[in-house]
Amino acid sequence: MKKIFVTGHNGMVGSAIVRQLQKQTDVEIITASRKELNLLDQKAVFVFLAEHKFDEIYLAAAKVGGIVANNTYPAEFIFENLSIQNNIIHGAHLADTQNLLFLGSSCIYPKLAAQPMTENALLTGTLEPTNEPYAVAKIAGIKMCESYNRQYGRNYRSVMPTNLYGENDNFHPENSHVIPALIRRFHEAKLNNLSEVVAWGSGTPKREFLHVDDMAAASIFVMQLNQETYQSNTQEMLSHINVGTGVDCTIRELVETVAKVTGYKGEISYDATKPDGAPRKLMNVDRLADLGWKYSIELEQGLTMTYQWFLENQNTVRG
Repeated sequence: MKKIFVTGHNGMVGSAIVRQLQKQTDVEIITASRKELNLLDQKAVFVFLAEHKFDEIYLAAAKVGGIVANNTYPAEFIFENLSIQNNIIHGAHLADTQNLLFLGSSCIYPKLAAQPMTENALLTGTLEPTNEPYAVAKIAGIKMCESYNRQYGRNYRSVMPTNLYGENDNFHPENSHVIPALIRRFHEAKLNNLSEVVAWGSGTPKREFLHVDDMAAASIFVMQLNQETYQSNTQEMLSHINVGTGVDCTIRELVETVAKVTGYKGEISYDATKPDGAPRKLMNVDRLADLGWKYSIELEQGLTMTYQWFLENQNTVRG
């Protein structure tokens, strides 16, 4: 029986990975709350990993947030993410844990990277300024995994998801990502019979969105690939794999779909004084497709699932 540690199990991605791993009969899943294990405490992390001797680790813990949060707390974003990664990856190596999956983000790619973004676009240009500290931390995590593989023969893999959404997301009206923020805004506008909802930005940027259940399925798929198959599809110092749908939409189209899903009937306007971020962010997912994985949840279906979860969990939802 494989002993698996999932960090960040209370978060959106970590909880989805745990749900999917629970369907397997040959695994023992270990989790630790922030009170039980502070991932910023290097000594505590090293001791914990040494005691448990895990077969696999999913590094899904991270400090995350939307444009506003990234702009407001850049120091926390770079410090906390670097610290968590350093502690888990090096601690895993010290504990002789051979298999680890690091979860990054599509923001690792340059702001003006050719679209759709391929894995080899990494480090070819300037990052989007609003989330550069977070992106730099994630890039460091990829390179840590590659470096431990090269020097110590570890099997530390990295997946780079596109924009994620789904149950257990953060629905804070200002510090969350675009989909949960919109769901909450339209839901409250409907409840309060507001005649208009103002969406941030111009509505013209294009974004790709992946339901977190698909992300979890892809993560487990990549982790379970045999070494020969994985290595035949990656390079020693370009080992990360994009995870997405390969399909994008404008923010305006997203806003209109969220309005439809939540049942909001009023007017929609756009505040162009709010930051747009990059003009387009679409992942090239050919590498993952060649390995045999494709997403299964379409955007409107996923938004409907997410809104239903929000309605059922309003009293406990983050934000």
